[in-house]
Amino acid sequence: MPVKIRLARRGRRKQPYYHIIVADSRAPRDGKFIEKIGSYNPMTKPATIELDRERAYDWLTKGAQPTDTARAILRFKGVMYKKHLQRGVKKGAITQEEADKKYQEFIDAKEAKVAARFEQNRAEIEVHHKLVFGSPKKVAQQHEGDSEALAEFQQGAADEEE
Repeated sequence: MPVKIRLARRGRRKQPYYHIIVADSRAPRDGKFIEKIGSYNPMTKPATIELDRERAYDWLTKGAQPTDTARAILRFKGVMYKKHLQRGVKKGAITQEEADKKYQEFIDAKEAKVAARFEQNRAEIEVHHKLVFGSPKKVAQQHEGDSEALAEFQQGAADEEE
């Protein structure tokens, strides 16, 4: 039975997200699958990828073939790099400890890079909000004025009822 690692589309029209699944290659795209190993949301900035690296590596060693997009996701998350390192261990080029160390350094660097992208995106949103709404001090003063006006209105309404 030929097995593939591929994406199954979910979500509604123009708002897709995908499950990363392991399925028989003859099964339909959104049909029956063997195991769900992660999810991918391209609508966020940067795209959100959640993946069980150990299960993905396990399926790769069993012979599952990833599709082009799934291969790019596995490469980004470091699963293909782990497979590459384990191949070197099997051939005797490096030791298991060296491979684990290199893999952990790769994962740490990648996580830091993704965190920096999230932080950069947050800063861009903050700058955009400052341009649209003005400085945060002005926005706070506007809301203070609104609360004072609301309190006066409520007091006036209470006086009319009496």
